[in-house]
Amino acid sequence: MTIKQVMRRALAAVCVALAVTAVGAYPATADTRDGCTYPRVCFYKTEADWQARKPTAAYKDVTSTYQQLGPRSFGSVAILNSRNDDGALLHFADGGTMCLEPDYTLFPAYPGAPPVDAIRIMDSPTC
Repeated sequence: MTIKQVMRRALAAVCVALAVTAVGAYPATADTRDGCTYPRVCFYKTEADWQARKPTAAYKDVTSTYQQLGPRSFGSVAILNSRNDDGALLHFADGGTMCLEPDYTLFPAYPGAPPVDAIRIMDSPTC
């Protein structure tokens, strides 16, 4: 092996070591979309909350029954499901239901629309 080959291999080894060190130096972060940290279903009470990307409430637990919404989520103008593979079964005040599939956003607040009053996060993308 010539001195040039030895130097090239040594330089390549140093570059690989530096790259591994640099990659490992960054802290892990959770995925966030529109202010909603994975894996949550986030509620935005007002249009201003949605525009500012500031959820007012979030739910993350898969449950076998509905969770009643509190005052920071009941009647929200936007609901975002940041989960990758779990649907959120939304219950409306008039008794209707709807599946909010993974990575979807719903804007349920239109004139005459019943508010969402409960949520059940399912272990299925299609509820």
